[in-house]
Amino acid sequence: MAAVPCIPRARLLQLMKAQCQIFSTTYNPEGIRMGNKVLRQRLRGPALASYYPGRGPTINTIAKEFRSLELETENEEEDWRLEHIEGQVNPMLLASLSRRSRGKGAPKKKRTAPGTITPHPLSSKEPSILTLPVQSRKKPDKMRIGDLILPP
Repeated sequence: MAAVPCIPRARLLQLMKAQCQIFSTTYNPEGIRMGNKVLRQRLRGPALASYYPGRGPTINTIAKEFRSLELETENEEEDWRLEHIEGQVNPMLLASLSRRSRGKGAPKKKRTAPGTITPHPLSSKEPSILTLPVQSRKKPDKMRIGDLILPP
């Protein structure tokens, strides 16, 4: 077999440069990513914009059209937004009310200390015969008549 002559790198780069000029491609001898593949593709924006229908008229566009006739228009959403920005409506209150109306709000806080017995909400403030005194967390072994609290 005959030995293949070694071609110098500089000569190969000159050949590559001439090739790129002839075929109108980018000269990139190091092979660095340049994004040419993406940049050569067609733009997608006009196709997407033509796919979706245009926006219909809004209250603001109609008001601008008839401004010369000095007609008054009322935009409730814009008025609510301006009130919300000015602070006339508390946004936290609105959020909690809307969440609570859907059943998503925080649960009510417990109002008793640990170890106390909560009375029934419909009962009176006076202790009943069946209410045991809260002395400890242990349950009594046997209930005696003297342990009960009698109403006055």
